[in-house]
Amino acid sequence: MVLKYIKEIIFPSMTVLGILGNMSVFVNYMSIWWGSPEKKPIHLILIHLAFTNLLILLAKGLPKTIAAFGLRNFLDDIGCKIIVYLERVARGLSLCTSSLLTVIQAIIISPRASGWSRLRPKSAWHILPFFSFFWILSALISMNLIYSIRSTSLNTSQHTNPEDYCYLTLESQEIKRVALSLMVLRDAVFQGAMGGSSGYMVFLLHKHHQHVLYLQNSKLLYRTPPELRAAQSVLLLMLCFVFFYWTDCAFSLIINLSSRDNTWMVNSREFMTLGYATFSPLVLIHRDGLLDGCWPAQ
Repeated sequence: MVLKYIKEIIFPSMTVLGILGNMSVFVNYMSIWWGSPEKKPIHLILIHLAFTNLLILLAKGLPKTIAAFGLRNFLDDIGCKIIVYLERVARGLSLCTSSLLTVIQAIIISPRASGWSRLRPKSAWHILPFFSFFWILSALISMNLIYSIRSTSLNTSQHTNPEDYCYLTLESQEIKRVALSLMVLRDAVFQGAMGGSSGYMVFLLHKHHQHVLYLQNSKLLYRTPPELRAAQSVLLLMLCFVFFYWTDCAFSLIINLSSRDNTWMVNSREFMTLGYATFSPLVLIHRDGLLDGCWPAQ
């Protein structure tokens, strides 16, 4: 009973907070994008990230919120396929977009004498092919869900959690292996790029910190470049992503290995699934005083 009341508070709160936060980020950077004569790649990436987070919250958070208030079996098979497939695609897009954000920001703050500076996008429109690739990749990897998702309202004979509105039917081991392998490969590649870029930014920020300490000891005034302050914001955003992603993975592993039904663990995993989509815009809003003028013209 206590868990039921907690769900009725947390799921709607996270969903509403996340939707409002991402809408704020989306509208803010859209207005900057259209109002500025110079179209900056970072702004376009942040717009796409906010959009994918909104898709996650609408596809995952909204149905869970409805289910938390006791409305069961409100989706048919087609509705289940659309909602679950869209949520899985959006989660893949969130990972890919966050990775791209980290890589581009690392390139931006790299010294102009380094080889990385040659990879700096000359125009925001050069980012669009990456988005197309992310959508196609995530859509193809999640294609198996279209055939294996069913609604509990039309399949009451299945042994499913009464709180679930959709369930996954048994599929061939070959298809399952292929889909899982592709998903793991995608996640490993993009998280590897994210980790390498983040490590490189930490290295550059450390060098900058040592330089600042030297100037302070020399009693010289020095102002931190705006792109380095923006890099700190991106690193904070990536820490948020890594925490929720790996906590979600840990809960999933424990649930799959556990021989008993653990409702608390399942619900905790659901909270982690919504965590990044909910709190990442709050990180951007909190740092907005920095971000608003921090992204250098490309």
